[in-house]
Amino acid sequence: MANPLLLKLQRRDLLPPEEQEAVEALRGAVRDFVPGDAIVRQGDRPSFSSVLQSGWAARVKFLADGQRAISALHLAGDFVDLHSFLLKPMDHSVLALTACRILTVPHDQLRVATERHPHLARVLWLDTLIDSAIQREWIAGLGRRSAASRLAHLICELLMRCQAVGLADGLGYDLPLTQTLLGDALGITAVHVNRSLQELRQNRLIRFEGGRLTIMNWDRLVELADFDPAYLNLTREPR
Repeated sequence: MANPLLLKLQRRDLLPPEEQEAVEALRGAVRDFVPGDAIVRQGDRPSFSSVLQSGWAARVKFLADGQRAISALHLAGDFVDLHSFLLKPMDHSVLALTACRILTVPHDQLRVATERHPHLARVLWLDTLIDSAIQREWIAGLGRRSAASRLAHLICELLMRCQAVGLADGLGYDLPLTQTLLGDALGITAVHVNRSLQELRQNRLIRFEGGRLTIMNWDRLVELADFDPAYLNLTREPR
């Protein structure tokens, strides 16, 4: 089975054989989580960073009144907490949204790999920068896009991210998220998510059945979302 982390990194730059081997050689404990489990907790000081091998996870902040805000969605190939390698104490939690399999890579291994392979270190750095770019794009949509436009934007983004790691089939991909989870990611209520889904369906832009989302009209969905994929940096070029 293809290494999703390697697939993701090679979408952005060509990794020579020795760097590919260094990525394949990353080893650690493999842990399985069920939906709702904390992969990492706010306040933790992990000695490893976690690569999502399968499933969906989310970066979450919990408010004092118990509400939660999802600030990132993670899928296979994502380092869900690579920044803990340098930041140390976690200022947020990472939750499993579905059944997840995680590879925990000790920071000592990452230190050796990045010191031996400076180019690989830059590509991993790029990964964290893209993470920040995605958050900026989400923030820009808050209060600036309608609920339907915000949802359309997320659907477009997730398609391209799924394509990058082999999780999409044409214009379709599995989206195993409830309307409540989508609302937590979009900053709207589950009721607004439901209305927005109905609007996209009625306009024949998407089909969403049984956890499978298919984009019916990519051009019109992109127009509604005002979607420009430049922030995902999916072009392979020297770094």
